Amino acid sequence: MASARSFTFPKARRLGRASEYEQVKRHGLTRRAKLLIVSALPVDNSGLCRAGFVTSRHIGSAVVRNRIRRRLREIVRQHQHELRSDFWIVIIARSEAATATYHELEHEWLRLAKRASILL
Repeated sequence: MASARSFTFPKARRLGRASEYEQVKRHGLTRRAKLLIVSALPVDNSGLCRAGFVTSRHIGSAVVRNRIRRRLREIVRQHQHELRSDFWIVIIARSEAATATYHELEHEWLRLAKRASILL
């Protein structure tokens, strides 16, 4: 069984700069669905995959947006060992994500990740 430490998802594993998001948006592969949009960009020698999360104001209040971000971060954290390395991933929540359950978001994330070929 993997140790609890191996499932951490520190800030270093997240995209933080606007330029990183823009690079993924311009040059990455995008897959769309009802709840999420997933963009992935292979980046040479970046090590483990890094993920960024976008929840715009049209989704809802700050409480709703933060809830969606927390759920998406947890989904990526739980499945981080199934992701290919050397990828930057941006996950954009659509307005329907505000009413979706955790399991619906997880199911859609896994389906989009497979379609984007970022799962092992």
